[in-house]
Amino acid sequence: METTQQSALPKILLMLAEGCPHCPSVLNHLCLMVKNGEIGQLQIVNIGVEPELAKTLNVKTVPWVRIGEYELEGLLSLGELRRWVDFGGSDLGTKTYFYEMLKSGKRDKVERMIKQNSQYAKLLVDLLLDENASMAVRIGIGAVLEEFQGTGLTECMIPGLGEMLQNPSRLNRADACHFLTLIGSNEVIPYLRKALNDDDAEVRETAQEALEERGKQGN
Repeated sequence: METTQQSALPKILLMLAEGCPHCPSVLNHLCLMVKNGEIGQLQIVNIGVEPELAKTLNVKTVPWVRIGEYELEGLLSLGELRRWVDFGGSDLGTKTYFYEMLKSGKRDKVERMIKQNSQYAKLLVDLLLDENASMAVRIGIGAVLEEFQGTGLTECMIPGLGEMLQNPSRLNRADACHFLTLIGSNEVIPYLRKALNDDDAEVRETAQEALEERGKQGN
């Protein structure tokens, strides 16, 4: 039983550098978590000694911590580190990670995870329905969809966005219609046609323009 519990503990990678003002604090926190049995393994890498690894992982600032699939940068408190460890790769953890990365303008980290597992894109629909989602988050989601347009990576979002077209909120319906146009799949056409009958003029116009554009492209 002890072996099973031990194997389930997260493995952490910490990238640091000499002269980094925040690295000692994060290092101490992580060492304490190892000592307390909260972390199964801690790998510490000095980017001055291993610059190629830092380049491969696209490490731009230190301290840089990878907890499961979550990549975190800068000064992190013990509470913050424990929070991400406790999430354990859950949908709630990933949605929270996406929210914080998009809010802070780090959509590349969201794109990285979706490239690895396209099903994560469904969580972007949940974020759109979150009343706390700021305009920065919505803009970030739009940028992610534009980046992946035509790749098929975000097609799993189509049913969820289709449901959003029935949402009482005009803003949510308008966003759903707009984001459907960015996915670039023929599967969005039935939803766009339904949006032509929406009560809101903006939603109708967005759907009409998208359908006309697809017609010009021969889709």
